[in-house]
Amino acid sequence: MKVGAAALTAASMPMFFTKDAWAAKEFRNNPGNAGTVKFGFNVPQSGAYADEGADELRAYKLAVKHINGEGDGGMLNTMKPLSLKGNGILGKKLEYVTGDTQTKSDAARASAKRMIEKDGVVMITGGSSSGVAVAVQGLCQEMGVIFMAGLTHSNDTTGKDKRRYGFRHFFNAYMSGAALGPVLKQEMGTERKAYHLTADYTWGWTQEESIKNTTEALGWKTTAAVRTPVGAGDFSQYITPVLNSGADVLILNHYGKDMINSLTQAVQFGLRDKQVNGKNFEIVVPLFSRLMAQGAGENIKGILGTTNWNWALQDEGSKAFVKSFGQEYGFPPSMAAHTCYVQALLYANAVEQAGSFYPPEVIKTLEGFKFDGTGNGPTEYRAEDHQCFKDVLVVRGNQNPTSQFDLLNVEQIVPRSQVEYDAKIFGGELGPYEV
Repeated sequence: MKVGAAALTAASMPMFFTKDAWAAKEFRNNPGNAGTVKFGFNVPQSGAYADEGADELRAYKLAVKHINGEGDGGMLNTMKPLSLKGNGILGKKLEYVTGDTQTKSDAARASAKRMIEKDGVVMITGGSSSGVAVAVQGLCQEMGVIFMAGLTHSNDTTGKDKRRYGFRHFFNAYMSGAALGPVLKQEMGTERKAYHLTADYTWGWTQEESIKNTTEALGWKTTAAVRTPVGAGDFSQYITPVLNSGADVLILNHYGKDMINSLTQAVQFGLRDKQVNGKNFEIVVPLFSRLMAQGAGENIKGILGTTNWNWALQDEGSKAFVKSFGQEYGFPPSMAAHTCYVQALLYANAVEQAGSFYPPEVIKTLEGFKFDGTGNGPTEYRAEDHQCFKDVLVVRGNQNPTSQFDLLNVEQIVPRSQVEYDAKIFGGELGPYEV
């Protein structure tokens, strides 16, 4: 009878208490009545992707300022719908701690675990490696803390390795292939022989697979696909065989300093000056960033790839972010900075909208959330796999840059409809809301 009475009492509670309905619910690192709440920024401060990590951290710090009502507000002035009020999150001032993933999965998990157990963070975000993202996302699912992935491009992150507690704003390898295909066909034709050099981890594997599927559907042949270690530095031993392979396109499934080094060495070996099979030899970098373009310098000119966002976009959200970031740091943000800034805002906004930090309610608020004004046009966090769907940019290394930052020309803004796919094709299970 006691159980029945308790249930009856709960059922009779008035609905106007919904804002604090989960205040008494026990969950890890519940801020309760504290005046502050803490995020964990877990980024590569060392390793092959450290340049991206540094820009991610700059963006996160800017997001904290804006969420707390400091500075000019950035995208809080353009994002719609918006629940944040510029007074922290649910009235609590936002603080943060940082960690170094070292671009290594084990180090990233250890850093995230420390933030959760020792620092009491309510959300982890960051990373510039899909291996790191998959590892930290799995940990966060186990520990009941939401992970807002940073820069991760592997299909697996929201595919076979997706998790209920993980969300990705960045696009993926499948979308790069779908966006690039028509441009490669137009510029390079349908009779090409491609040689892949591929970073040997989850991102590289799915990048290679996606680009092979795209190019082979055009009629291209794959001459070879060779795996390379992350952080190799010297890629000459991998580039030398390309010269006598019969391939007329080199596809570099590399990122960060690895892409800078492999592209630079490929150009030094004279690949771009060659003619093979009666065609000019071409190099394609499926995933580009402005930071990589800066590192590669002259070698980037004319080379095609894709990117998640570019600082030269003229929509209101992009302009607001570029202005804020530029005032804070003296130069424009990278796409890594952009996606991380937006992820911090999206989580904070979902908490404000849900009226609670209780993870299952925040997750349900993010699932299927449709928004605009954050630099990618109308965007949706698809409920089935927690993948954001939005427009994708095809870019080319600028032949005549007007500044050290004017390095990528946006060739096409590819509509979301061209890069969408059925969530079932990559498998995986999100798992439970309650952990």
